[in-house]
Amino acid sequence: MAFRRGLGLLALGASLLATEPGWAQSVGDARAGREVATTLCSQCHQIDGVDRDPGQMPPGFGAIADMPSHTALSLRIFLQTPHGNMPRYQLTRDETDDVIAYILSLRAR
Repeated sequence: MAFRRGLGLLALGASLLATEPGWAQSVGDARAGREVATTLCSQCHQIDGVDRDPGQMPPGFGAIADMPSHTALSLRIFLQTPHGNMPRYQLTRDETDDVIAYILSLRAR
């Protein structure tokens, strides 16, 4: 019985791994995200991905993108949580997805 359960869990895990690329698909439109960033974020952040001053505060989008801890999920949580002196923008779900897609598109390759 335990052996069957183990095989069942193994099969479930394998099926989840087989569908994993679907989870990894990007969400949002990076071009639309750049437009949102230009409108709302460029007053404080450098958004073009070229950080001229690595110690800049607040950090530019390129520096944010290159931080290994910044994933789509962590960026979503950050954008939906009030923090510091950042203005409290109410981004729609699509705008949030687009800004996340734009930031992640800036990752150094």
